[in-house]
Amino acid sequence: MIGILSDMRRPSRLKPWLARLRVLEKLRHAAAHLVPPLITIALLLALWQVLCGHEGSSLPPPSKVVKDTWELIRDPFFDNGGTDVGLFWQILASLKRVGIGFSLAAVCGVALGVLIGQSSFAYRGLDPIFQVLRTVPPLAWLPISLAAFKDSNPSAIFVIFITAIWPIILNTAVGVRQIPEDYRNVARVLRLNGFEYFFKIMLPASVPYMFTGLRIGVGLSWLAIVAAEMLVGGVGIGFFIWDGWNSSLLSEIILALIYVGIIGFLLDRVICFIGRLIAGRPI
Repeated sequence: MIGILSDMRRPSRLKPWLARLRVLEKLRHAAAHLVPPLITIALLLALWQVLCGHEGSSLPPPSKVVKDTWELIRDPFFDNGGTDVGLFWQILASLKRVGIGFSLAAVCGVALGVLIGQSSFAYRGLDPIFQVLRTVPPLAWLPISLAAFKDSNPSAIFVIFITAIWPIILNTAVGVRQIPEDYRNVARVLRLNGFEYFFKIMLPASVPYMFTGLRIGVGLSWLAIVAAEMLVGGVGIGFFIWDGWNSSLLSEIILALIYVGIIGFLLDRVICFIGRLIAGRPI
């Protein structure tokens, strides 16, 4: 009887240990993902310090970058009016332009991609035009947009739109054209209307291709806005970099480039996360 009671108590005694083991397993898993990039970053910083730490170097070492830009790092939210604002506001202004331009490109790109993916006539008519236009460099559109809109902000948004739309169109079209014929036959048998066909068959089948185009598009959008802001001016991370070059503030330029890289990475992760939610699997 005593042995039976002791056996019944064992699971409750094991629960704390099992919980600790789960926590340790999660920590080990997180460390396996975090430690390698941290080691790589530390080695790169050390190499950068060694190469640029000597007197007369044309580029500042990381220690000097942190020292020169500490006020910008410490207080990214200051606002002295005009373009004299912290990096948070510079990045936010750029993200607003990217958000508008990329959203328009996503809507129009998916719609056009579905059109040329579904219709052979539309594909033959539009694909050659798209192939020609997508090879035009993004900044080559800036003079045209400035002439059309007469203002720098919508011009920058247009450059983002025209840069991001092509990979979205082409990848969406490929995804739609790759839908198996059996799926189309099932839709005909079930007599699905256009709305039902899109959400029940086309979207699930083509979403990996679609979000591949969206990931490429958001990356190109972020590249385009930095370059466009260098030319159109105003508040924005691109103008901040160009202004730093004109003022010979290399440390501020390097800090801005680090922020640009981090934001670009986060934008890609956000699109990837949304695609995973919709598709139910990694994109």
